[in-house]
Amino acid sequence: LMRVRDHQGFRNVQELATRAMLNRGELGALAAADALSKLSGHRHLARWQVAGVTHQDDLLAGSEVREATPMLRAPNEAEDVVADYRHTGLTLNRHPMAMLRSLFREQQFMTAAALATLDNDAPVLVSGVVVTRQRPGSAGGVTFVTLEDETGYANIVVWKDLAARQRTTVVGARLMGVKGKVQKQGKVIHVVASELFDYNGLLNGLVSQSRDFH
Repeated sequence: LMRVRDHQGFRNVQELATRAMLNRGELGALAAADALSKLSGHRHLARWQVAGVTHQDDLLAGSEVREATPMLRAPNEAEDVVADYRHTGLTLNRHPMAMLRSLFREQQFMTAAALATLDNDAPVLVSGVVVTRQRPGSAGGVTFVTLEDETGYANIVVWKDLAARQRTTVVGARLMGVKGKVQKQGKVIHVVASELFDYNGLLNGLVSQSRDFH
């Protein structure tokens, strides 16, 4: 694909498939990842056009089969973000926390970037998409959770007794809220958790891919 696109751009999905010699599975993966929207218009149309791709024999090579474009509704921003996370584990659109920020702001949750403005031992509420969970063997049962929001990362320390009490949330939350205290050591900032909240329901089916216990 990269070799042939350097020679000339693609006009449509059919030309991409023909020149780059991509099979239906490869095209489907590109459509699911929203990589074909510039050629097709949007993600739903890309899937439709991939389904109609044909590989012509030598006699008909280069010919086009024209058909009417279906009136498929374009996905809204939330649907695009959901699909991005489901198929690639990340998004180039707005971060899901940016779409939920007004809701969390009403409940006094701070952004990850704002943690730097707080004093040591200050009480705080923070939330984000879980991107890693780690329980190093040398940490005495402590679980470290990294949350991501639209401003950056928040590092959460979950002591062993809290992890035992709220094991379902520690293990299963994809969107987590944390009540705790700020702990600063130089430029390193952690939040020592005293209570955890599972906000998976707010994601409306968003599938994030955290790297758990690695």
